[in-house]
Amino acid sequence: MDLLDDEAFAQVLPRVLSAALTTGADFAEIFASDWRGTGVGLDDGKIEQLSTGRNRGAGIRVIAGETTGFAHTADISEAGLLAAARVAAEAARQGGGGTRVVALDERPRRVVSPIEIDPSSIGKAAKVELLRRVDDAARSAGGVITQVSAGYSDGCTHIVIANSDGLLVRDERVRTLLRVSAVANGDTGMQTGFDSLGHTMGFELFDKVSVEEVARTAAHRAITKLKARPAPSGSMPVVIKAGSGGVLFHEACGHGLEADLVAKGASVYKGKVGELVASPLVTLVDDGTMTHEWGAIAFDDEGHPSQYNVLIENGVLTDYMWDYLRARKEGRPQSGNGRRQSYKDLPMVRMTNTYVLNGEEEPADIIKDTKSGVYVAHLGGGSVNTATGDFVFGMTEAYLIENGEITEPLREGNLIGNGPQVLRDIDRLGNDFAMGNPGTCGKDGQGVPVGDGQPTLRVKSLTIGGTAA
Repeated sequence: MDLLDDEAFAQVLPRVLSAALTTGADFAEIFASDWRGTGVGLDDGKIEQLSTGRNRGAGIRVIAGETTGFAHTADISEAGLLAAARVAAEAARQGGGGTRVVALDERPRRVVSPIEIDPSSIGKAAKVELLRRVDDAARSAGGVITQVSAGYSDGCTHIVIANSDGLLVRDERVRTLLRVSAVANGDTGMQTGFDSLGHTMGFELFDKVSVEEVARTAAHRAITKLKARPAPSGSMPVVIKAGSGGVLFHEACGHGLEADLVAKGASVYKGKVGELVASPLVTLVDDGTMTHEWGAIAFDDEGHPSQYNVLIENGVLTDYMWDYLRARKEGRPQSGNGRRQSYKDLPMVRMTNTYVLNGEEEPADIIKDTKSGVYVAHLGGGSVNTATGDFVFGMTEAYLIENGEITEPLREGNLIGNGPQVLRDIDRLGNDFAMGNPGTCGKDGQGVPVGDGQPTLRVKSLTIGGTAA
């Protein structure tokens, strides 16, 4: 059964929703998905993984007052869906009984990221060859590269969402991803470099970008670390390269602007709409409509169209991100940020593509006007306390700035700071906006694809946690 086009399946949905409402609930929703994908893994010149998979099912949510009932099933027959609907309805029972007839109005198809080449139409041999090219390119960077690992994956998800307000939405999401890790061995031991490439796009991705360039970037990062000196310690100006620091804003600021965390009192931004919370240079956006970016979606996982949402404008907090449940409770419109990992999960407020808009300065001038500090070319993973905004991020590629020039490479360093303070301390903003690597955002045990980005910028003071004496 193709969930995207099967009319028999669509005809079942009103009956299932009616069954979900029989205990007197206010709202019922069906989220059905059918995912198919391929994965290929290469390690040390050998193909270690070659797999295909499929996962389909439906989750049924029933809301009665303040209570939510939820059930999911891999059986998408009418009998299987009705059984799940009754379980969810019983869990949300409020009383009242009776029958509600649901008439569904299908929304027009909406395409945010057109697909030219369906990855499933490409043979496995071509995907294996792609990784062999990656391996060759990474090793060509020099004899110090002793190991290369690479992974390719693609996935196509067909989604149908229907609810008791009469909504019926169908969507198709295709994502393609390449990951490369290279190990260099030298006098200072082994060092690792990483890079990745991922878009909401089909196999045409590899006609538009060079996989060799991704491989060489990973190798270069590993080789650079062989001659890197330990990072300094202390507070100093930090310049962050375009596209490399978006994850900082995602983690240290974005999560605090999700309405569910705000409602729980777990956000430092609670009650601050209309206040100056950042440098007037900063406009922060969450944009699910950003064509082909990793977090792009036509509809969120509650059937609401994705949107371009301005969260902070010229330093002023303008709004939070909303899903159905939080918007319903606060009497606010949804913002297209209701997302879930799979049909087995309840939706919650999540980011899509979160980024800082362009400024007006030339990046070279920002570096030239920084007498001393650190230039971060690539940030790694990190952690944040959304209630306070305190964060720690690893620097996977960084350099000293001395007398307005980028000089020696650094290793073994962290960025340590506070999200709201960083927003206020941005004093230079470049005109070279770029998106960063594809990411998976984890929250409450669920992971969803997200993107982030920013132009080159300077934070006038950040703490570097290095190991230099």
